[in-house]
Amino acid sequence: MPLRNSDHALLSVAQMNEADRLAGMAQKTVYELMENAGRAVAGEIARRWTPRPVSVLCGPGNNGGDGFVTALALAQSGWKVKVALDGVRDGLRGAALAHAQRWPGPLEPLTSSAVEGAELIVDALFGSGLNRPLDVHIREILALVQHRRIPIVAVDVPSGVQGDSGAADGVAGAACTVTFARKKPAHVLLPARDLCGDVIVADIGIPDAVFGALGIDTWENAPVQWLGELPQPQFSANKYTRGHALLVGGYPMTGAARMAARAAARVGAGLTTIGVPERALPIYAAALTSIMVHPLGTDEDLGALLADPRYTACLIGPGAGVNDSTRARALQMLASGKAVLLDADAITAFASQPQQLFTAIRSPCVITPHEGEFKRLFNIDGDKLTRARAAARRSGAVIVLKGSDTVIAAPDGRASINSNAPATLATAGSGDVLGGLILGLLAQGMDCFLAACAAVWMHGAAAATFGPGLLAEDLPDLIPGVLRQLACAAQAQGNAARESV
Repeated sequence: MPLRNSDHALLSVAQMNEADRLAGMAQKTVYELMENAGRAVAGEIARRWTPRPVSVLCGPGNNGGDGFVTALALAQSGWKVKVALDGVRDGLRGAALAHAQRWPGPLEPLTSSAVEGAELIVDALFGSGLNRPLDVHIREILALVQHRRIPIVAVDVPSGVQGDSGAADGVAGAACTVTFARKKPAHVLLPARDLCGDVIVADIGIPDAVFGALGIDTWENAPVQWLGELPQPQFSANKYTRGHALLVGGYPMTGAARMAARAAARVGAGLTTIGVPERALPIYAAALTSIMVHPLGTDEDLGALLADPRYTACLIGPGAGVNDSTRARALQMLASGKAVLLDADAITAFASQPQQLFTAIRSPCVITPHEGEFKRLFNIDGDKLTRARAAARRSGAVIVLKGSDTVIAAPDGRASINSNAPATLATAGSGDVLGGLILGLLAQGMDCFLAACAAVWMHGAAAATFGPGLLAEDLPDLIPGVLRQLACAAQAQGNAARESV
């Protein structure tokens, strides 16, 4: 099921170039778009700072053209502006040259003297399309700016950041970044995200219809994309119609599965059952109330549960152990035809036989590795977005490549990058809770990709409401507050839709 909302689309460099071209066909010239871009940067600067000496560092392409527009707008507003160009004015082309010729003041060469006396820097050297290392002299200037702690406003991305991958080369971090029309992957992928500062998306006049023609397949994760598909309790429902989630719990690591089970129940699964080793039954039963516990003496016991059509989704991995039994039970789950989530030990259990796993995936499946688990299962190089997409295609599963910039990728090429996770989620067990949230949504019949997107966002939102001192076991009890927030958003979205008719 495709995500339809383009407001949170992330444009690749090629897509942004195509948007510019299509805008030109819609009577929006490159000159006009550049004018709007530069004025947007100047407006954001004026909103954040009082007039002060500013150095605008311009590169040889369209990003430099944006810089010239910014410089002129600030100068006309009474700012003291110095402009430095990497190269010569006659080396510019098209709209960038036209805007450079409007600059009435002197042009300085791009040396360290260009930033002397500056109290603010506009980095208009290179945009998101840069795919080569920065020249040494530019690195030195940016290092000097960073050393002197002069705030930087970056145009599109800080120079040295690659727009598609989020890779960063010799970059000086910006206080804020003004980008145009839509964000790029680099604005939400690490390490670039931490270097962009506040990201402002400016409307430069590209018609909305243009974005519908770009074949967008990447988004910044946001409720508007999946809220309409989020399961909602109905008065006619009962616990069975709300789905029955099944987990396999381990021993002696019993806490992981218990946290996952509570998360599945909190997010709305009507029933939740943990199948556990017989010797662990007293531990699980004593710690759980509404979560049911079922002893698993043999693999046949799990098979009997999987044969019951009332179980609608399964999870194995948290605390399961890296062993042949975990691998065999994961294969049993996959053979059942139910929606399956593989996490933690169930991922590592296939490290020596990844193709066995990929061949077994024939029904809805989500795999949730962190970077270490990903490397054990997939021999794939590249940036995080590229690797997650390739892994999803290879495995046939939705891949949730976890981290502060979690990437959710579907086998059909769709991808969503999450940006709301606070640093406090870096705590033992938080991934187990995430697995439980995904399981609970799968059990209620939600599409795998959208369920993963929704769960990852809710996981981050729950942690953000708690603040410092967060423990993973706090997270399930924070989910009802997030669901209330989403219910209010859904009601507002519905009211807006009705008013627009």
